[in-house]
Amino acid sequence: MNWITNYVRPKINSLFSRREVPENLWTKCPECGQMLFHRELAENLNVCTACDHHMAITPRQRFAALFDGGVFTEVKVPEPLADPLQFRDQKRYPERMKAAQKATGEKEAMLVAEGEIGRTKILAVGQDFAFMGGSMGMYVGNAIIAAAERAVKLKCPLVLFAAAGGARMQEGILSLMQMPRTTVAVEMLKEARLPYIVVLTHPTTGGVTASYAMLGDVQIAEPNALICFAGPRVIEQTIREKLPEGFQRAEYLLDHGMLDRVTHRKKLRDELIALVRMLTGQPPAVKGDLPAPKPETVSEAAADTPAAGGAAGETPA
Repeated sequence: MNWITNYVRPKINSLFSRREVPENLWTKCPECGQMLFHRELAENLNVCTACDHHMAITPRQRFAALFDGGVFTEVKVPEPLADPLQFRDQKRYPERMKAAQKATGEKEAMLVAEGEIGRTKILAVGQDFAFMGGSMGMYVGNAIIAAAERAVKLKCPLVLFAAAGGARMQEGILSLMQMPRTTVAVEMLKEARLPYIVVLTHPTTGGVTASYAMLGDVQIAEPNALICFAGPRVIEQTIREKLPEGFQRAEYLLDHGMLDRVTHRKKLRDELIALVRMLTGQPPAVKGDLPAPKPETVSEAAADTPAAGGAAGETPA
């Protein structure tokens, strides 16, 4: 046995060999190509630090940054039929659902939560484009109805974050029926005189823009978000004409009166706080506002604290 070959050389090689770097530490910006460290990107709410491009963000990540202290409670959504049409293309519908659930860690394409922003109770609904393109199926319809009913019960505003590729084809006509169902849910809020604010993110397309996504009292969008019914490529192929620069992007729609605001993701929380407080007749939020201590806590603290200017048990001169 050669001691140098079998022990010394492998030991030296292990010290100086390159360590494998995990693939998920860096993300390449699809807009400018900049490599972004995952922690830096997460702290910036998935917005590129080089070009300000707004990348996709999950509803849970969004709610953690939106609600006070990142604290929120999920609202239970009624479960629809698993595969009502027994649909099958290259895969069976349940198989596609399992793959999407495994990839995203979520049950479905929409998350409903309640909590406080700026000391104001709200219901929030977030759509996840990573889950089968955020497609609108029966669960999405049930989620919006559950959120609207809960908001009416609590008498609080509803904020919806839309991100979808349209109706879910695996549910056929049942997915299209969610358009009138969600419209009725929004009407419930209007009858109860409760604010309904919609934040349109990239992309929001198809039947979603023909129903609940365009019915808000205030319509906000993230920068450069694609918002449309039929996409620009389909329109160009249909009319055989070149479309204007930035057509169907958030800034274009703002200029043409379809939106009220285009707001950067990092400024969105403050803007939503101002809106919900204004629409519910509350004064503007105070920066650094903290809850007042309970009276019994104050009296106990005063009894345990020594008199000013002296040690415990002494009387100051």
